[in-house]
Amino acid sequence: MKIGNIKIDFPVLLAPMAGFTDYPFRVLCKRMGAGLVYSEFVSADGIIRENQRTIEMIHFNEEERPIGIQIFGNDPDTMKKAASFIDKKFNPDIIDINYGCPVPKVTKKGGGSAALKDLCLMDEITHAVIEAVPNIPVTVKMRAGWDNDSLIIPNAGERLQNIGIKAITLHPRTTKQRYKGKANWDLIKVLKQNVSIPVIGNGDIYCVDDIKRMYDYTGCDAVMIARAAQGNPWIFREAKKFFNNENYSNSPGLIEIAEMCIDHFNILINTRGQCIGMNLMRKHLSNYLKGFPGAAQYRQKLVTAATFEIMKNELADLKKFATVTTK
Repeated sequence: MKIGNIKIDFPVLLAPMAGFTDYPFRVLCKRMGAGLVYSEFVSADGIIRENQRTIEMIHFNEEERPIGIQIFGNDPDTMKKAASFIDKKFNPDIIDINYGCPVPKVTKKGGGSAALKDLCLMDEITHAVIEAVPNIPVTVKMRAGWDNDSLIIPNAGERLQNIGIKAITLHPRTTKQRYKGKANWDLIKVLKQNVSIPVIGNGDIYCVDDIKRMYDYTGCDAVMIARAAQGNPWIFREAKKFFNNENYSNSPGLIEIAEMCIDHFNILINTRGQCIGMNLMRKHLSNYLKGFPGAAQYRQKLVTAATFEIMKNELADLKKFATVTTK
């Protein structure tokens, strides 16, 4: 699959997720086989003000390529300036526009999926970003509409394609649904039938079997993984086995889980320092150890570890426990 001039070798992608898809998590998913990774969504306002925290969220390593930087905002000129800044300072492979975030603190300011209520504004923002970065493919991640009475698929997809968008990721829920109910995969199928650019399916993917079902049912060009990758970067490796007609598993072994926890911890400490790295690691540990048999005692010790040495030692004990249990 190609998005503009960017070749994507493997059509299972890591979604942008606020609070999760920072450098350490992205690089682990890339090493597991993700065909394309995205940054956390970043505010166009924060970018043009050169807010330090916002700029830090954009930084990436060459190992992560191809990588997309996702931006959100409600003003075409601000979005244009932000895209140009990212292009000149960071040169990512793709810039993605967020028309999908349903969180009220974003939509109340006109960002994210609020644009779906005003397709003319969506057109203006999209055109402005594309104009700002003529040498970088611009993509969109969007929802199906604001509510069930205002679905915009396939109309919005056709409009975006005509403006120059190079790929569309569709999460086929409405803004009002947020993450409740079921994602309507029929809308992915309809979008695919009405545009010629790549369509990336997203929503209700929990395991490799779901990836297969989405491909078969919708005919999409790629599948984007979000929450299913939290605590489970292996989903990309196992999906690749599926595509290669090899035997695959929907869950990793205990030793792999322990080793991934240690790898993730070390990358966080090396890139963010001990204090911040430990705090960030706590939420990941809860995800990694969910369902880990007999590991409740370790999970409690790890998420409450008061010092770097304690957390490091508890992770080493976790690996010993996994090794003994697996024998």
